[in-house]
Amino acid sequence: MHFGGYRLDILVQGYPGKTRRHGGLGWSTVALLRGHGRVAIVDTGGFSMRRIIVEALQHLDVQPGDVTDLLLTHLHYDHMINWTLFPNARITVGQTELGWALGLPMGDPIVPEFYVRELALHPKLSTVGDGAEVLPGITAYLVPGHTPGHLMFLVPGRDDETHGDLLLVQDAAKYRAELLLRAADMTFDAAITAASIERIWGFWRRRPGSLLVPGHDQPMVLQDGVPTRLGRADAAIIAIMGETLTDRTEFDLAGPPGG
Repeated sequence: MHFGGYRLDILVQGYPGKTRRHGGLGWSTVALLRGHGRVAIVDTGGFSMRRIIVEALQHLDVQPGDVTDLLLTHLHYDHMINWTLFPNARITVGQTELGWALGLPMGDPIVPEFYVRELALHPKLSTVGDGAEVLPGITAYLVPGHTPGHLMFLVPGRDDETHGDLLLVQDAAKYRAELLLRAADMTFDAAITAASIERIWGFWRRRPGSLLVPGHDQPMVLQDGVPTRLGRADAAIIAIMGETLTDRTEFDLAGPPGG
């Protein structure tokens, strides 16, 4: 799919789920944008995704060293920790977000303090505020709630393309349910989250066919004003609980298509 002269590829599709005894899954969306002479990744996933991300890039004939830009929506571990994979990339993050993350005490359960501190010293780090153009035609907008400085990235479609705009909102509205309810299960302020999700809705409604990419769900479009998932989730757990290494049980987590 193409938006504003960029080709969009989803390297890792996010999943809306948590575990009963092992915390959040951290299965977040990682997206690739190519166009205007740039190779950009929006959020870099969690540590366990490293091999998957590299393999997905190679399938598209992209090497980690080819990536020119990283656009980070926020600084939770499952969205930023793999910035170290891309040695040549300029890294963009919200100024408010970085200041907040640096001010947290050691041992925060979601923010990886050592990766954030190293990121703050990176020679190619760029911090931005609301309304900043981060790449040709791509604008960052502040949508706090999940974190104080969370950004979304908007790629406006062009008249010669078949789709509307592209909204990369990540965890500002990470599940379909959050978009419907204007509420989130992880927020520092419910009213601020509601206002941010309303802002997202305002952008989403502007042009027919606009695509919204959340942080832990499938990409969605509006059909008769209702968020509708595209495709089917691809998620499963393989349990190795038998007496041999080949005795495995797969638990399909995909759920029903659409919705």
